[in-house]
Amino acid sequence: MRRSLVAAVSALALVALAGCSSAGSSSSGASSTGSSVASPAATADLGAQKLDWRPCPTPSVAQGGGPSPSPLPGGVSWQCATMFVPLDYAHRSSGTVPLALIRAKATDEKHRIGSLIFNFGGPGGSGVTGLPSFAKDYEKLRARYDLVSFDPRGVGDSDPVQCESDKRLDAFYAQDSTPDTAAEQKAYLAGLGAYAAACEQHSARQLPHVGTTEAARDMDLMRQVLGDKKLYYFGISYGTELGGVYAHLFPRHVGRAVFDGVVDPTQNAEQGALGQAKGFQLALDNFAKNCVARGDACRLPGSTPAEVEAFVVKLLKGLDAHPITGIGTRRLTQTEGTNGVVEALYSKDFWPLLEQGLDEAHGGNGALLLALSDSLNGRDEHGRYSNTQAANAAVNCLDSKQRPTVDETRQSLPEFRKASPVFGELLGWGMLSCTKWPVPGRWEHPDVSAPGSAPILVVGNTGDPATPYEGARAMEKALGKGVAVELTYKGQGHGAYDSGSACVQRTVNSYLLDGKLPAAGTVCR
Repeated sequence: MRRSLVAAVSALALVALAGCSSAGSSSSGASSTGSSVASPAATADLGAQKLDWRPCPTPSVAQGGGPSPSPLPGGVSWQCATMFVPLDYAHRSSGTVPLALIRAKATDEKHRIGSLIFNFGGPGGSGVTGLPSFAKDYEKLRARYDLVSFDPRGVGDSDPVQCESDKRLDAFYAQDSTPDTAAEQKAYLAGLGAYAAACEQHSARQLPHVGTTEAARDMDLMRQVLGDKKLYYFGISYGTELGGVYAHLFPRHVGRAVFDGVVDPTQNAEQGALGQAKGFQLALDNFAKNCVARGDACRLPGSTPAEVEAFVVKLLKGLDAHPITGIGTRRLTQTEGTNGVVEALYSKDFWPLLEQGLDEAHGGNGALLLALSDSLNGRDEHGRYSNTQAANAAVNCLDSKQRPTVDETRQSLPEFRKASPVFGELLGWGMLSCTKWPVPGRWEHPDVSAPGSAPILVVGNTGDPATPYEGARAMEKALGKGVAVELTYKGQGHGAYDSGSACVQRTVNSYLLDGKLPAAGTVCR
């Protein structure tokens, strides 16, 4: 997310200079690996396949684009490869699909532990572009591990799910996603239905096979192909849910593992969305408190946090009837404005951008908030979309059984509004996203019980907007007695390790590198 946000804001500067935006392609981009299915005969011995590591190409549009990854310290180049996994683990004769992998080799080969596999969340995030973006934070871990990440199936260059064209996605993300009238509700539902139909039209083969269970099985196959007896793992955000499912399926294969920015595995989709409404509201509260504490240095009106938040509510509500100037010919709508605020709340580092964007929107210029919204939705400066959100929908809708009706959604809205006057409506109506999905869901919530697993370090951030702190404690209990050790970080933003906290990084590194777990109840500030 941080990499894409920097790209979006940089693109905004270029657009402002040029005075126009480039037209996008007609689709979200095809995978450079291709979506062709390999010979079914090849599925019998996939654990013995040899990976052909080569210099990494420029990221594809589906992965989010951008330049090739910069060399590591010492001039070491990143390496990329393609690994094949069964399309359907229950019916291996159905063939295989490619997974895109990236690695940076360990610097101390003599004391190398193995491969440390990263998943940065989403679901739908490209690990091939994500790992190089955060590589500086993990440089100490590279001493004894090959750092490895991947595009999970359906994501980026791993047989990507594709849905709408870029042009239609512009309209889809601008639509009114908090309908106030019958006509607006009809249009919103039609948009969701058209999106689901497009996903089925373009990705019918993938949709039944892109769940978290398949991704966990892919990681165990990856462990074998990489030559490790145990899986060494670093999961962030949704990556913690994926790690929990892996631990449940393969508890005896778990090596040293860290879960950071923890998803609550005991919640269903509605409970998770409600938790996010509360989490982002808490982050906005903290942003408003910070603004007021800075006095005249803050550009937003209001002498109390409540007044600052009332300003935000009024601004976003005004966009419902009167969208403002955005980028090029595009205007900033209420939905995009709200998503722009959400994007900036993922990290305290982006609070200055949020303050600037809100101030400029108050003056009629919505360009910065629209750039933030574009970052959230995976749109580049040329109008091309990565497949992040398409994959996100495909994984979430395959995992979750919940298919609420319009009436059920309406009944839940008061609770969402109570949780957040800013984000509640958007997240509440968002519960309808899977209602017209062409593939049925699998579970109310994942099973992550992992008796017999090696210890897992679970890191919770008290100010996390996307995965509220309570999820860490819930994950600890769900994994089972004696499996998890919880580390608390009292900070802001999504996740803890990449927050810059020396305490968190030192504690996590101590476990991954030396096997030393912190005492139960350890707190970092």
